[in-house]
Amino acid sequence: MKRIAGRLFITLFLIVILFVGYHFLESSMIPHLEGHEQDPTEIYYEAIELPDSLFFAGERVPLEYFDVKENLDREMLVNSYFHSQTIRFIKMAPRFFSIIEPILKADSIPEDFKYLALAESGFDPRAVSPAGAVGFWQFMKGTARDYGLEVNDEVDERYHIEKATQAACSYLHESYEKYGSWTMVAASYNAGRNFVGRQIERQQENNYYDLLLGEETSRYVFRIISLKLILESPQNYGFNISEDELYPIWKTTLVTIKSPVTNFADFAKEHGTNYKILKLLNPWLRETSLTNSLGKTYEIKLPAEGFRTNTN
Repeated sequence: MKRIAGRLFITLFLIVILFVGYHFLESSMIPHLEGHEQDPTEIYYEAIELPDSLFFAGERVPLEYFDVKENLDREMLVNSYFHSQTIRFIKMAPRFFSIIEPILKADSIPEDFKYLALAESGFDPRAVSPAGAVGFWQFMKGTARDYGLEVNDEVDERYHIEKATQAACSYLHESYEKYGSWTMVAASYNAGRNFVGRQIERQQENNYYDLLLGEETSRYVFRIISLKLILESPQNYGFNISEDELYPIWKTTLVTIKSPVTNFADFAKEHGTNYKILKLLNPWLRETSLTNSLGKTYEIKLPAEGFRTNTN
């Protein structure tokens, strides 16, 4: 009997603990309706207000169509409430857009395509897709070589931000000659020209907003546009990032080499830095050495004075 009574006591005790604990958690997770601990009128999550008119690469986005508006709203919700990632994008944007923007401008590519590079890579110069696409612009090996990038075991210029951006400009221009629409250019960058061409023929439509495409491509352009909206005016979407919280633009110098490099760790020390920083600035150098049997000319980025302690 004592054993049974003891078990009943323990059971009742656990029930009381669970009951009290549940109500404690419940009261701590919802707004208090009395007192001054929380404002009961406070809105914790709200819908995203979309602009009345919107353009991508100079082309109007038809927000009067319910499906277009809902597709954009979906991506705005995803990126507005994926706080950690979006804050990181805002902080990193000056560093990488300062490299990409002048190249796009020089090649007459609309500046909005910098957001395509962001959508492709998430600001990771070392990004590699499951299919093997690499870098900011996610080039496959064969396509990269077709557009003049060197790709081998020691050098992979898909990781070279400047050269990959120049190659992407050539690719984008070719696509624009084919479609006559920058929005279709962006869609085909994701789905591939052959796929988009088949869908245009099958559906007898050549407007992105009127085409039925796969899930990924149907969302792709809207994701780019949502990134554009948020990064252009982050405060409009609840992101209050001050100027001094942005990551600094890297201050670098260039050194030209035409000969082999036996060991990049030694090379780095000879130039006043270390292997880690050398590879950070030059992810296109894939090995610890460079054979360079053909005597090619390469420009290697090195940190300028104060590189690791600089601020905006």
